[in-house]
Amino acid sequence: MHTPPPASRQASAAAARPARAAAGPAAARRPGAGAREAWAALLLTVAAVVYNDWLLEFLLPTGLDPRHSYVSELYAADQRFRVLFGSIELAAAALVAGGALLARGPAPGRWAAAGWWSLVAFGVSSVADVVVPMRCAPSVERGCEAVNPWHTTTSALVHAALFASMALLVVAARTGRPPMPLVRRRGPWVLAAAMSTALATVGPLFGRPGWHGVPQRAHLVLVGVWFVLLAAALRSRRGRPLP
Repeated sequence: MHTPPPASRQASAAAARPARAAAGPAAARRPGAGAREAWAALLLTVAAVVYNDWLLEFLLPTGLDPRHSYVSELYAADQRFRVLFGSIELAAAALVAGGALLARGPAPGRWAAAGWWSLVAFGVSSVADVVVPMRCAPSVERGCEAVNPWHTTTSALVHAALFASMALLVVAARTGRPPMPLVRRRGPWVLAAAMSTALATVGPLFGRPGWHGVPQRAHLVLVGVWFVLLAAALRSRRGRPLP
């Protein structure tokens, strides 16, 4: 049997060490991380559908005009289907928070970690939004205030956490930690559109109601698009080694 000279053996060992070092952490991490990312992607995809529960307005006699009412009026304290819509909102919040917690896992980079935690805060604020609902539906009830201090505050926190998650995860994608090319390319457009539609809903807060329901529902669709975008980014990362 031919035995390589000591110099050859040392060169082979030196060449193998970097390969093992590069493959080792990824091989040790990827099985568990891949499962977490798969579950996170599933939860966020389901959340995108559940969060747009306003589509049930086309099937249920809510008595509200989608063009001129806030979606939160569906689970106002005096509304007929408040338990149904409130429960769906809570389910959506749990799905988003759970997906974000799974997704952050061992993700590298402070921007990504902050972005996923912002999405957890979005879920928590959404729960608070249901716990302190509007007293009544201002679009159909005269004298019902459009600005409910507690509910307006929780809604503001929901939006702040949402836009923070978008901005932070887009920055994380641009730095490549972790690599999320879909979020890098599409995220800024979703952020801009979601913020524009959100701003278009504030008319009733300044005494100018009417047609605010249309941009708000468009905003909710865009939030669903954001969840799907994150889910797709997580799926595309499965099996990739860490940078």
